[in-house]
Amino acid sequence: MTTHVTIIGAGLGGLTLARVLHVHGIPATVYEAEASPTARAQGGMVDIHDYNGQLALQAAGLIDEFRSLILEGRQAIRFLDRDGTVLLDKADDGTGGRPEVLRGELRRILLGSLPAGTVRWGHKVSDVHAVGEGRHEVTFADGTTLVTSLLVGADGAWSRVRPMLSDATPEYVGRSFIETYLFDSDTRHPATAKAVGGGSLFALAPGKGIQAHRESGDTLHAYVALTEPQDWFAAIDFTDAAEATARIAKEFDGWAPELTALITDSDTAPVLRPLHGLPIGHRWDRVPGVTLLGDAAHLSAPNGEGANLAMYDGAELGKAIAAHPDDVEVALTEYEQAMFPRGTEAATEGTQLNEFLFGDNAPHSLITAFIENEQTP
Repeated sequence: MTTHVTIIGAGLGGLTLARVLHVHGIPATVYEAEASPTARAQGGMVDIHDYNGQLALQAAGLIDEFRSLILEGRQAIRFLDRDGTVLLDKADDGTGGRPEVLRGELRRILLGSLPAGTVRWGHKVSDVHAVGEGRHEVTFADGTTLVTSLLVGADGAWSRVRPMLSDATPEYVGRSFIETYLFDSDTRHPATAKAVGGGSLFALAPGKGIQAHRESGDTLHAYVALTEPQDWFAAIDFTDAAEATARIAKEFDGWAPELTALITDSDTAPVLRPLHGLPIGHRWDRVPGVTLLGDAAHLSAPNGEGANLAMYDGAELGKAIAAHPDDVEVALTEYEQAMFPRGTEAATEGTQLNEFLFGDNAPHSLITAFIENEQTP
């Protein structure tokens, strides 16, 4: 195959695609807006599932490297009531199929598995347009351009490639996260560290919740969820950390102090993370020479599947291209026909999960679903 694959976005999905193509001897270049691999923090922990994310890493030939990154014990999970009462405590017995790793470390091994120069940093896409015969011209912010006969948008929620295929745009799902961190928690915040335990914590109520997990060492990483319109958050000055912290904490008046400390005692300024999603069932008619993967294709409210699906998409697309080296359109059609229902299923299940998390019967609906899932063979 002589077609060079152009990938926009060096997230987990784009890098997995590049790696699987490299395994099969197919050249690819990844263009990434960020200036370097260390331009920003890569988020916290991500659980890699044995039915999609780990299969992608096997296809990439990186499963042993992945296993070396696993943080033992982090599959433990605790459900607490707002007064701090433990409702359910599930230890990590080492048998779960969703081991946790740091997202940045996973990205590091993917980057390290690619030939030098595969990723071109500091290439922010400003425009993409078709130039005929299945080819597309990509223009970067610095004015440089390229023309490619196989373009893959792995560029996330606000994809610049998506408009080549679809008019769909992400819409606010009605909820936002506020991200906080507590460092040296075992020493400086022992009550909160004890409440979180060795893995993940869920303290939920209808429309709101505090979710946290223990990262490497004794760092606690929290996502505080509030179901409010965007205007509500816009009225808060997040450039004033003290004001924003006080306003968010007010929504949790009366909650146990070991829980609200994840807001009030944060060692970092609170960061607002509005949640968006594409329409469930998002799909498009085949357009020659271009496709999407991950959030660019099927963004949904957080449901634990986003990173895994992106990696699986990347691996499946890479395998399809390798299986049809002389007919890119057959490869893209095969990939999309499997990807569309996969994304729809995950988004549908995610909607149900978010109802369990924040619906009228939270947290008991989630606990019931968790127990039933544990009992399913």
